[in-house]
Amino acid sequence: MSTTPLEFPEGFLWGAATAAYQIEGAAHEDGRQDSIWDAFARKPGAVADAHNGEVACDHYHRSAQDVALMGELNLSAYRFSTSWARCMPDGGTPNPDGIRFYSRLVDELLAAGITPWLTLYHWDLPQALEDEGGWANRETAERFADYAAVMHEALGGRVRIWTTLNEPWCSAFLGYAEGVHAPGRTEPAAALAAAHHLLLGHGLATQRLRARDPEAKLGITLNLNVFDPVDPADEGDRDAARRLDGQFNRIFLDPLFRGEYPADLLADVSHLGLADVIRAGDLEVIAEPIDLLGVNYYHGEAVTKSPPTATAQPSPFVAADGAHSVPRGLPVTGMGWEVQPDGLRRLLNRVQQEYTGPAGIPIYITENGAAYEDVPDADGFVDDQDRLTFFDAHLRALHAAVADGVDVRGYLAWSLMDNFEWAYGYHQRFGLVRVDYESQQRIPKASGRWYAGVAAQNALPPAP
Repeated sequence: MSTTPLEFPEGFLWGAATAAYQIEGAAHEDGRQDSIWDAFARKPGAVADAHNGEVACDHYHRSAQDVALMGELNLSAYRFSTSWARCMPDGGTPNPDGIRFYSRLVDELLAAGITPWLTLYHWDLPQALEDEGGWANRETAERFADYAAVMHEALGGRVRIWTTLNEPWCSAFLGYAEGVHAPGRTEPAAALAAAHHLLLGHGLATQRLRARDPEAKLGITLNLNVFDPVDPADEGDRDAARRLDGQFNRIFLDPLFRGEYPADLLADVSHLGLADVIRAGDLEVIAEPIDLLGVNYYHGEAVTKSPPTATAQPSPFVAADGAHSVPRGLPVTGMGWEVQPDGLRRLLNRVQQEYTGPAGIPIYITENGAAYEDVPDADGFVDDQDRLTFFDAHLRALHAAVADGVDVRGYLAWSLMDNFEWAYGYHQRFGLVRVDYESQQRIPKASGRWYAGVAAQNALPPAP
């Protein structure tokens, strides 16, 4: 048994992350209008128990309290998203009252010594733009670049780290192919068009921000996964892993870092029109150099091949051809996701070797966390040892990746507090801090107290 703490590199950034629609509430205050998530959450059966983000964690009215809470947790960075529907409700016209909220938030963070890390898009497209075709419409990418410029005009002098998109895979494929996320469409061709236009929007916004502020740190956040063939010797299982890796990981990584889509992916989806939406010069825009890559990691998957008829319902994997994941006996979270910390180490080594390393781009873990069934005691405290163990195991895997030579410079836990968990409503809790949705009281959990100690020491305690 080791008695030595695992120290992280000097200057390693410790923080937590949230998203606007999941915590802010105030859905129709100060000029904010519907996002696609407001509209989607009102559809019968779209969200568990018909919940929505009308109130959420009431962060819009409690931001000062929440920033103080971040200080108690020893966070040095806070990754938040700005709501496009709050700042430009019709998708194109600035709303000073909405923008002012984020200006106050940034000032509160800076006063507390916490680095503001701004994400421009965490899934809350103005419904007005969805009514014009959403991300399947090329013009949305142009509008996104305009939005980026408006936000930089307001906040650029104080915000130095900018993420364009959070998890474009979810926006494109859960929203436009499987229909379980907003806007709830089940159109595979539109999903591929959305994926391309999201990437194009990222490139256009990066160009616009770079021109305005050459010293800003610009990046994108991708949710990445590890797909292992159930039987590496089986040709079908290997093809399953290739197909899912292509449509989940490489569909974004290759254009961003190599200026091209994977040839095998283009062949897999040749019948769905992706090639038709790619115009001359698009890939050069998408490959605009970035300063950092955000990686969100939650779990890996073991995958196999089955007859195409096995998937009767819409699937986000439009290139799957019967590929699907199967359980392999690992522990699972409350959402049924496998707990696979070793996958994080393997993923980071691969990403650096194949993508970020040759470009000299550092990696940040911008989301990692787990939902479990939290049971508060009489005082509202949650002794969430399962989540604490999850964080500990993944941070040890991250430390091992750093020891392998991977240039990882920070870790932002998901999430700062319990919140509206998209289609799951409020039943799945990811927070370091418990939120009592009736009283809006915030109480740090055992995992939050533990994480505060890790952040303060820049080190993991010795392994038990």
